[in-house]
Amino acid sequence: MKYKDYYAVMGVPRTATEAEIKTAHRKLARKFHPDLNKDANAEARFKEVGEAYQVLKDPEKRAAFDALGTGLKDGDEIRPRPDVGGGFDYSSGGTQDADEFFSDLFGTRARHSARAHAPEWPGEDLHATVSVSLEDIYNGAQRTLTLQMPVIDDQGRVTYQTRTLDVTIPKGILDGQRLRLAGQGGAGMGNAPHGDLYLEIALDTHKRYRVDGRDVTTDLPLAPWEAALGAEVVVPTPSGDVTVTVPAGSSAGRRLRLKGRGIPGNPSGDFYVMLGIVLPPADTDAKRAAYAAMREAFDFDPRAHFYG
Repeated sequence: MKYKDYYAVMGVPRTATEAEIKTAHRKLARKFHPDLNKDANAEARFKEVGEAYQVLKDPEKRAAFDALGTGLKDGDEIRPRPDVGGGFDYSSGGTQDADEFFSDLFGTRARHSARAHAPEWPGEDLHATVSVSLEDIYNGAQRTLTLQMPVIDDQGRVTYQTRTLDVTIPKGILDGQRLRLAGQGGAGMGNAPHGDLYLEIALDTHKRYRVDGRDVTTDLPLAPWEAALGAEVVVPTPSGDVTVTVPAGSSAGRRLRLKGRGIPGNPSGDFYVMLGIVLPPADTDAKRAAYAAMREAFDFDPRAHFYG
């Protein structure tokens, strides 16, 4: 029987952990699956990866394989040593049937593993994006999602199934964060577990609010006399209306802070009101006269510091 370095097949060091071996197998098995990879040697590599995984995932089989030592190279002949029970020797000559080698080295069960054409592996983690409104993030929400999920049957064929999931959008989740739905990903082959489904939150653009982390900003238009004299103005926020006091003498661009009224969290963000001044149109003689009266009443140069 020719020696094959299963660690090299899996692309992991001999010190690899069980989790590292499992991860490597999952990636390689999908990479070389004949239904997903049309290269001429994909099926052979797929079987080779499955064979290596069957050995390295089993502590007893791996220990027996490791007992062969580290001086072997791919292609070296290995045969049981008749004078030492359970030991192996290698040389440049002699042959041994593959089934006999696995039976002698790992026991009868491994003979069946070596013949397996469709080894088990966990289901793939899947990713999707769910769009939510700012109001959903403030208050939490329920969503029903319809997804096309890839499914691999026992023969390794990939098909797609329509699945409907009820998802809870938690209060305070942020744009770009992910929800993990354990076991809702791709189906595993055989008895292997399903993967997970990761939903990335995508915040919808809002016509009224701007979001920066957990802070939220809105623009509040004021009449000139409201900015000059002060006013009580009702401001809509994603969590409800709030009455804001505009200080007298406010100018455009002034920012008022409502502490803790941003996106909920620990701590919650703040809500900012950006003041703007809107001039009424001078579209009648009376209104033009009013503007002229203001010009005469105020000794005011808006460009007093503009040139200095």
